[in-house]
Amino acid sequence: MSLAQKGRRVVLSGLLLLVGVYVRALAFTPVERFQGPAQKIFYLHVPAAVTTELAVILVGLAGVFFLFLKDPRLDRFAEASAEVGTVFAGIVLTTGPIWGKPIWGTWWTWDARLTSTLFLFFLLISYHVLRGAVTDAGLRARYGAVLGICAVVLVGFIHLSVYLFPTLHPQPIVLRPGKPGLPPEMLVTLLMSFGVFLVLYVGFVMQRYAIALQRDASAHV
Repeated sequence: MSLAQKGRRVVLSGLLLLVGVYVRALAFTPVERFQGPAQKIFYLHVPAAVTTELAVILVGLAGVFFLFLKDPRLDRFAEASAEVGTVFAGIVLTTGPIWGKPIWGTWWTWDARLTSTLFLFFLLISYHVLRGAVTDAGLRARYGAVLGICAVVLVGFIHLSVYLFPTLHPQPIVLRPGKPGLPPEMLVTLLMSFGVFLVLYVGFVMQRYAIALQRDASAHV
């Protein structure tokens, strides 16, 4: 079985699991008393955001190692992870306003976290545009590595933005030492959704890596 076929199977499994998680979220997880049913999108929005940040961090790490090792496998992985991260960032920026409108009364506000997340999305788009514009494989990989490292710095800023600036966006509610967290039923659903998004990330990266591998093999024929 090829890598692409394995990736498709992983993605299909992840999508089926995601349906199961949302059945649990809608039918068996308590409704949040202040936000009501709109809070249910939390189980999609937050895992997508965390997986986006994970994807970008891995792009940056692969870029750092590539600059030292010059291993094309690292560049392929970085490209694949960046593409999947772009898709997940799009999910974050779509689900956020849908959740925010009934809670905040507005689809969008230019606060630090939302604005920096939008900028991260544009940075990822720029990463793909750069890779498409540079024809030399070595230069393309090096430029992509540097831009990927810059994106990791932005991820750190996004994480700290709710602590550094006044914002409508809530602070993390899962890892809050000394403060009440999520009720157990909500926490289990959230953790299940995290797991599903990791499965989807792995499956999509496998498929995208297989495409890059075929492209590079064709270029050397």
